[in-house]
Amino acid sequence: MTDPTSDSEADRNPALELETRREIYKEIDDTPGVHFRALLEEFDYAKGTLQYHLRQLERGGLLEASDDGTYTRYYPAGSFDEADRAVMNALRREYARRIVAHLAVEGGLTTTELSDRLDRSPSTVSWHLSKLEDAELVTKDRDGRRVVYELTDPDRVEYLYTVHRRSFTDRVVDRLFDLWDSY
Repeated sequence: MTDPTSDSEADRNPALELETRREIYKEIDDTPGVHFRALLEEFDYAKGTLQYHLRQLERGGLLEASDDGTYTRYYPAGSFDEADRAVMNALRREYARRIVAHLAVEGGLTTTELSDRLDRSPSTVSWHLSKLEDAELVTKDRDGRRVVYELTDPDRVEYLYTVHRRSFTDRVVDRLFDLWDSY
């Protein structure tokens, strides 16, 4: 695949004619699923300036935006299907990422079990689980009186986390996935 940030590609795609846009695109390519606020912090641009450049990259067919319910996240165009974007959106949120990691490594868990592992209140964990359920990343099943949550596609989660591991800065999740790899 050609590098859209190379000078020859920039000559062919007017959306990359400016160094600023090439830098923004490169950051998004290196950190797929990065959200608007993180890009603002990374580049220290005025909000309107960043919005303008992102729109130009989208119009140029280089970026796709994804709304995760809280943030607008950006991906290189054509690199992630809808299901992959849903996983990446979750992996970009700290506690959702940790919940997903525990479910990937340990299998089905209840809200209480996850709450104990994350040292967060059951209501906080329940909120994150409902968002993950809305994104169709987890399912819940009744096991007697217990409600157990499981990942809908643990292989997809493991693959995306492994491929993009460097772009996540979460040692806790890294350790969990290392445990998973050792089984």
